Amino acid sequence: MAIQMAVTILACIFLGKYLDERNETGKTWTIVLSIVGVGVAMYSVIKDLMKS
Repeated sequence: MAIQMAVTILACIFLGKYLDERNETGKTWTIVLSIVGVGVAMYSVIKDLMKS
C-alpha cells in the first residue's frame, strides 16, 4: 500500500515537472499535480481500508 502511494505521488510530480518544462509555466503544474497525486493516493488507501 505504501509503495502504491509513493508511485502515484511521484508519477504526478514527474508529470507536473514535464508539463512545466514543456510549457514554461514555472512550478504551476508540479504543485497542482502533487496535490492531485496526494488526493488520489489517499482516496485509494481509504478505499482499500474500507474493503477490509
